[in-house]
Amino acid sequence: MKKLSLTILILSAIIFLTACGSDSAKVDKIKIGASPTPHAEILEHIKPELKKKGIDLEVVKFDDYVLPNKALADGEIDANYFSTVPYFNLQKKENGYKFSNVGAIHLEPMGIYSHDIKKVSDIPDGAKVIVSNVPSEWGRVLNIFVKNKLIKIKTGVAIDKATFDDITENPKNLVFEHSVDPTLLTSAYENDEGDLVAINSNFAYEKGLNPVKDSLMIEQNDSPYVNIVATKTSDKSNKDIKKIVEVLHEPKVQKWIEKEWGGSVVPVNE
Repeated sequence: MKKLSLTILILSAIIFLTACGSDSAKVDKIKIGASPTPHAEILEHIKPELKKKGIDLEVVKFDDYVLPNKALADGEIDANYFSTVPYFNLQKKENGYKFSNVGAIHLEPMGIYSHDIKKVSDIPDGAKVIVSNVPSEWGRVLNIFVKNKLIKIKTGVAIDKATFDDITENPKNLVFEHSVDPTLLTSAYENDEGDLVAINSNFAYEKGLNPVKDSLMIEQNDSPYVNIVATKTSDKSNKDIKKIVEVLHEPKVQKWIEKEWGGSVVPVNE
């Protein structure tokens, strides 16, 4: 009888310790808002690695540039991964968001596309250039035209702050139309609404366009328009978010990004 009681006691202790061990290995859940391509795809790729580190990552996809920041401000997500540094800074200024940049992950080179024009030298006088209605991207587009010696902008104007009013020389009399929502740029291209259309790489990819192979002109890799992970400033030291950024910066992940998108999504480690 004593032996039976001792056996029951030992088994009870094992069950108790096993239960305690399960609690201590509890996985943390983190929700990150992201653009479908390539951001959400990159996050989905690192999920297994994060699981090993005790993080259960939920990726919430957003198709526009406004809702990811609203969701973060409202506490619906823990971080977001979709915006460039200039857009992030503009949104903080305009909306008073208390956000912090916790890591630059990749650059998506902006491409200038055309159905009919095959060489920069063939761009006709008075060509219509369709650009997004997001002011933080205007300097980005202008810089591509500057690099290709098609325009000049005012001396001393930072390229990420430049607007169309800063153009000082425009020998081909290019007409920049900048009233189109970024999500509609591919439609403008498909419908031949302009001679040239500036399209963000994530939207281009969704329509089967490869910026490296299909664009007439492409943004260079020294661009300040890197895509970042952002979170509330109060959460910038969150250990799980730091782990996520560390994994995104791992060489094997960066090599996968390069291979997956053929070099048109360029990983950075900052």
